Amino acid sequence: MTLALARRQRLLAAMADGGIEHMVLYGNAWQGDYLRYGADFGILEGHGVAIVSSDGSAELFLDSATEAERAETETHDIEVHFSRDIARAVTAGLSRAGNHRVAAAPLRFLPNGLAQELACDDGTALVDRLLMHKLPAEIAVLRRAARLADDAYGAFRAAVRPGMRQFELVAAIEHYLRSRGCPDNFMILGSGGKDVLGMTPPSERAIASGDLVTTELTPAIEGYFVQICRTLVVGNASDAQRHAFAIFREALEAGIAAVRPGANAADVARAENDVFRKYGLGEYTSSKWTRVRGHGLGLFCDSKPHLLEDVDTPLVPGMALIVHPNTYHPEVGYLVLGDAVVVTETGAEVLTATPRELFEV
Repeated sequence: MTLALARRQRLLAAMADGGIEHMVLYGNAWQGDYLRYGADFGILEGHGVAIVSSDGSAELFLDSATEAERAETETHDIEVHFSRDIARAVTAGLSRAGNHRVAAAPLRFLPNGLAQELACDDGTALVDRLLMHKLPAEIAVLRRAARLADDAYGAFRAAVRPGMRQFELVAAIEHYLRSRGCPDNFMILGSGGKDVLGMTPPSERAIASGDLVTTELTPAIEGYFVQICRTLVVGNASDAQRHAFAIFREALEAGIAAVRPGANAADVARAENDVFRKYGLGEYTSSKWTRVRGHGLGLFCDSKPHLLEDVDTPLVPGMALIVHPNTYHPEVGYLVLGDAVVVTETGAEVLTATPRELFEV
């Protein structure tokens, strides 16, 4: 059985348990994991809606003619429809199916008016559980993606040089990944010192000697993303940079040690943040300076659960996460360090193997 079919069968079983006859799955060019879970189509532009029905059939509605043409060649057991008004097309498709219970995921993202027109239930939590709790075959793909992430970071280190502009560095990594059959990579970075407050898409800023260069590098294999976060110094690291980095390494190790069945997302975030508090840096764990202390990985590069101290999502075997205490350090600037892990029966399997070092290049 293919991985796509295994996902579909799992979705159908969950629908049957919930008494749902039709599941409406939405995706767009930024976030397509709900759509891909049921339709096995990675959308690149526009909007898409899939209808998965309890009889096992599936239909895919796209508002981009280019995407519809691509879907016709990439999907084999799904009926593909092109319509500039996919909300109307989906409504018409469901009306032909009769008066049955319909759920949608993610309900809040459906095109304007479609949720009201369908009068559907919210199936987001149901599909979230499937997205978070991976099948063994999904974990196997994530392991492969992690090896590619490690290799790509090695290429990143090799490419960095003074005078290189940020976009040139990202272009080199995109070339590296695409030449190895990886068409999808989410990547942000930063370069500089205390003036750098975070990571962004690449700019024309030139990399200089003494800069901290940070990146979140997130390649995908078969639609499954694995992320690695690392920091390097152009030249020799200063004592202040080494001291700051040691705190991040301690925080990462504390966060990974907290990953185990019976814990929840808040436990991992708290373990990371407590290290910063120990060193008088608790302010830099707040939302003013950092967004999350990690998040889920899978068919989207920034999935649930988000690792925050107010998120009580339980951790169970089969979940995949990136644990990353990424934040600003007042003495040296923004630092990142993060590894992808899978929750196991006894703790965490670390997928990424790049050393947790402050690299010097």
